[in-house]
Order: sequence, then C-alpha cells, then structure tokens
Amino acid sequence: MPQSPSQHEPTGPVQTHPHSPSFPQPPASSPDESGWPNPRYGWYVTFTLLLAFTFSFVDRQVLNLLVQPIQQDLGISDTQISLLQGLAFVFTYVGLSVPIGRMVDRFNRVAIMIGGVVVWSATTVACGLSRTYTQLFAARLGVGAGEAALTPAAWSVLSDYFPPQRLPRPISVYLMGPYLGAGIAMIAGAEVLDWSRQTESIALPLLGQLAPWQFTFIAVGLPGILISALLMTVREPARKNRQRSTAPPWADIRRYLRRNWRIYLSIHVGTPCIVVMLYGLQGWIPTVMVRVYEWDLAQAGRIYGLVAMLAGAAGVLSGPTVARALRARGQGDQSLRIAAGAGLAATGSLLLLPWQADPYAGLACVFGASFFVTLPLALMTSSMQLVTPNDMRGVVSGLYVVTTNIIGLALGPTLVAAGTEYVFADPKAVAKSLALVAAVIGPLAAGLLLQGHRAYTDRVRALQDAGA
Repeated sequence: MPQSPSQHEPTGPVQTHPHSPSFPQPPASSPDESGWPNPRYGWYVTFTLLLAFTFSFVDRQVLNLLVQPIQQDLGISDTQISLLQGLAFVFTYVGLSVPIGRMVDRFNRVAIMIGGVVVWSATTVACGLSRTYTQLFAARLGVGAGEAALTPAAWSVLSDYFPPQRLPRPISVYLMGPYLGAGIAMIAGAEVLDWSRQTESIALPLLGQLAPWQFTFIAVGLPGILISALLMTVREPARKNRQRSTAPPWADIRRYLRRNWRIYLSIHVGTPCIVVMLYGLQGWIPTVMVRVYEWDLAQAGRIYGLVAMLAGAAGVLSGPTVARALRARGQGDQSLRIAAGAGLAATGSLLLLPWQADPYAGLACVFGASFFVTLPLALMTSSMQLVTPNDMRGVVSGLYVVTTNIIGLALGPTLVAAGTEYVFADPKAVAKSLALVAAVIGPLAAGLLLQGHRAYTDRVRALQDAGA
C-alpha cells in the first residue's frame, strides 16, 4: 500500500494522496497561514469520525441488553454469553490494535478506517444472521477486528488536522462516541426487550423468519454503508512534524518508549485504571437497578442509557475546558494532575452509591462517577499525541488501546463480579462491589498518573522550546 505524505512534502492545501480513491470531496478552503488545514474542514472530519465511533460502540454494546432473548433462542449459558461479550470481541480487537497501528504509521489512514467500518458493519449484520452459537462467536470476532482499525487511525488523522494547542477539543468531541453509542445501545436494547415480549419473529424477504434480537443486529449494522460513504469524503492529511519519510524500525520505537517510560506508564497504565471504573459502571449498573432497586430491566436500560450519554459526553467535553482554564491562570499543562483528581472524584461518587436507598439518589452518584471517569480521557489522548513523534503515533495509540482494554475491559466487570460473589457473597451487593473496586483502583490510578507529571511537563516544555 502507498505511504502517506511526510513532513518533507508540501504543506499547502490538504492534498488527496495520489493513490487514494478518487471520491467527491466536500468544499474546503485553503489552510490557515500557519500551514495547518482549514479548521472548518477539520471539524467536518471530526464529526464524521464521531459518527463512525458512535456506531462502532452501538454495534459493540447492543449485545449486552439482548442477553435474555439470545439465551432463550440459542440455549446457551451465562458463561457462553460472557465469552461473546468479552473474549470473542477483545481477542481480535486487542490482538490487531498494534499491527494496525503500525499500518497507520505507514499507509493511508482514511483507507484503513473505511476498511474497518466495512468489516465491523458486515460482521454485525452477520451476528443477526447467526443461527448457532458458533456462528455468533465467529461474527463477534469480526466485529472486534473491524473496530480495531478506527481509533489509532482517527487519532493520528485528527493530530494532523489541528495544531497541538487546539487538538484537545476535537479529540474530546470524537471521544463522545463511546458514551453516545453505549447509551443508544442500552436504549435500543431496552426497546427490543419490550418488543420481544410481544413479537416472536419477523419475516424479511430473502432472509426468512428472524427473531427480534437478530433483526436488531442487522438494523444497527446497516448504517455502516452510510458511514463508509462519508469517510470516502475525508482527505488524507499531510503528516505534520514527521522526522522521516518512512515509519521507524521497532528498535527505535522501543528505545523511545524506554527513554520516556514515566510518561507512558502514566498514560498507558494509569488511565486504564480509571477505565476499570468506567467498564464496571457500564457492565453492572443495569444489574444494580434490577437487583437493588427492583426495576424492570428494560426500564433500567433506558434510564441508564440516558445517564451514560449525558454524563459521558459532558465529562469528556469538560476535560479540555478545565485544562484551558488552568493554563489561562499560568499553571501550565496540568493534564495528568487533572486526570488524577478526576479519578479520585469518581471514586468518591462510587463510595456513596451503596448508601443510597432511593434509586434516583443512586443514579445521581452514577451520574457523578460517569462524569468524572470520562473527564480525563480526551486530555490523555491529546497528551499522548502531543508527546509522541508523528511517525510513532499509530503504534503508541495501538498500545494504549491494548492496555485500556486488557486492564479496563478485562478487569472492570470481572472485579465487580468477584466482589459480589466472593467478598460479599450476596447478589444484591453489586453496588458495594463497585464501591470496593473504586476504593482500590481509584487511588492506584491517581498515583500512577501523578508519578509521570514531572516527566510529562518537562517533555512538553522541551517540545515548545524546539518549536514543535
């Protein structure tokens, strides 16, 4: 595949790579006088990527509220369902993140994203066409493989559309995707639960009789056609501040990461520890509402879906605002300290949850925790792009995806389940388990983030002095 333009190529108006597909492009004016692409077109790209990221999470998360009808139709156990939720998706998603990140550093990033959307959308539709557990498992492997292509490429592209001082805001908008997507998936899944109580099957031309849960997978997978078409209008930007025309050898990447290990320990391990609380919330709050407050599962899905959307979006958008306010007061780049404080605030919100007798007071605690766990995420992503050389960003972003999912997704729901079953030995103690996990993991996250603060600020100052 062709390599993307390097720093040594012209930095005039954003050019379509000579080997990129020739698709109609929306109008975009000249770059601003600093040589960066036109910001209005950059925001068009941002919202296009947000749409793609949102639907990737709808396709990923909708399974969580289809558990009951899938089990009834396929006759599978809780363990088999958990493998569909976790292993089947994570195996390919994590396993391919670094190799695809390497491709992002070498080849056309927009083409990589389009390929990913096509794969995950097609395999989400395949989930709906599955009639056995094996077929459904194989389709979920495909969803993970397709979605692994989006985030490393999207972060790299946005870093070449916006200068460093303006990057946190578009990154925060892009990172609304998981919370919008998870919320939509929860709400859509709740509707399917109600629908499935009244409708046994749906007849579609060529496909025959489908259960409501199968139709839901097909319905959320088909928008991938539109998303692919929109991504075809995105121009591959010239790579800024690139030191070489080809991606560096692995030895150079390893040396760079070792030299800056304090920074990447904070970002690649400290941030995923905060994400442990996020995945714990997403995995178990509907169950808290059912077991502790005796809500119907469909009602819990609708209400928590709305909370997840509002709190998650507000949190991820607030991070850059807080950072900008501190910089305006002359406090420099405080991104890692803000992240540490947000992790502790989320811990405090979850520690209050088990003491709430009223379900809406409990949801207020959930809202607070959901807000604070998402507040640092855009800051950490933009900070990672800022301190990482352009020709290593794909690989470093892929490593971040790996650690976030291995630590956050693997440990978050599992630690809560272990606390419920083995510490409290009470199915209704789910809220206590969430609080216990937060009490341990929140301070650990804060400590990891703070240990890298000095190294991070020194690196930022050196880049500013060098004019990078």
